[in-house]
Amino acid sequence: MMWSMLLLIFLTLAAGFAGWLLFLWAVKSGQYDDIEGPKYRMLDDDEDEGVKKKADHQNDERPNHQQE
Repeated sequence: MMWSMLLLIFLTLAAGFAGWLLFLWAVKSGQYDDIEGPKYRMLDDDEDEGVKKKADHQNDERPNHQQE
């Protein structure tokens, strides 16, 4: 009974230490640098360059009809 308690305490401390090391690695590698940016970046209404060029090219092919 005592042996299993000591083993569980040791495993718990080892798992906690491993989690702490992983957290320190994540902070040092820049995983938490900008946590707000991606949610705003996905709302940007910018189009890809290829889509813009294609749309501009289609507009050039259409005749320019002006109402007088």
